[in-house]
Amino acid sequence: MKICLANINPKVGNKKKNIKKMEKIIDGEEADLYVFGEMSLTGYICREEVFSLAEEKDGESIKAMQEIAKEKKCNIIFGMPIMERQGIVYNSAVLVQPDGVGVYNKNFLANFGPFEEKFYFAEGKDAEVFKIKHCNIGMCICYDIFFPEIAKSLALNGADLIVCISASPTISKDYFERVLPARAIENTAFVAYCNLVGEEEGLTFWGGSQIYSPKGDLMGKAAYMKEDYIIQEIDFQQLKEARIARPTLRDTKAEIFFDLYNAARGKKVFNEYVKAGLKLGEKIREKFVDEIDVYGNEDVAFGLKLAIKCNRVNVIPSNEIKAIIKGEEVLLT
Repeated sequence: MKICLANINPKVGNKKKNIKKMEKIIDGEEADLYVFGEMSLTGYICREEVFSLAEEKDGESIKAMQEIAKEKKCNIIFGMPIMERQGIVYNSAVLVQPDGVGVYNKNFLANFGPFEEKFYFAEGKDAEVFKIKHCNIGMCICYDIFFPEIAKSLALNGADLIVCISASPTISKDYFERVLPARAIENTAFVAYCNLVGEEEGLTFWGGSQIYSPKGDLMGKAAYMKEDYIIQEIDFQQLKEARIARPTLRDTKAEIFFDLYNAARGKKVFNEYVKAGLKLGEKIREKFVDEIDVYGNEDVAFGLKLAIKCNRVNVIPSNEIKAIIKGEEVLLT
């Protein structure tokens, strides 16, 4: 698979001009996947204007990008503000395919130093993996990459390639170039990073879009401090060799994440009943269940709900811990 990573300098507030800039790169090069930076549709520093620039998932800009994807028979990842409903806007990465659209909403919003994201954006809650013709892709945005649990979740859910789009200023350059290969090694996945370039209200973005192999080797890098792009061939056969040599995904322990949750909450919340509910949930292969009866207590039900998505959980007090999926009469013990 060929991937194109492009440093672009978007015009703040001018979506049509920015689409044309992305289209020009796509038309001029042959690749299977084209990637542009965080908020590349609108520019990064939009402040209150972001609420009028934001669009829904079926908005004009995504439709325009999908037309480009159809014509070129390619996939495109770019950043933009997505409106869930009036006044609720996410900083999003959009994967446009000829026949579909996938959206990731930034989980960790930068709100320190020169960054003001929590003033304007809602926090994302999920990290979904999307399938394209060549591989499974997980997406994250800028500050997300400093939280290894995001990349680990994407890898455990099947991501072969983790794409991080970014609006990183020069003060953050060294941090990113240290952490990106680490994420590749930790998760035995390809990691592609695509950054903006240019200046917006005193912030200077450094470009330097780059990609790392599952062993953490730098495969290619675009220029610093100017608009540029790279085309890189990815051989997904490298995943097998990397995962045999360093089986981090195989050796990941779920119970450690329970402890991490406890530590982050600052208290012990997973008692024996919650853990029993979690174990019941692990036996359900489906990601979604319409209705389920849980025998035990509220803590067992809480653990089950952490493990699966379900419209309705009915708690039936009992000394025996079990669950029955309604409609299928599947017993879990």
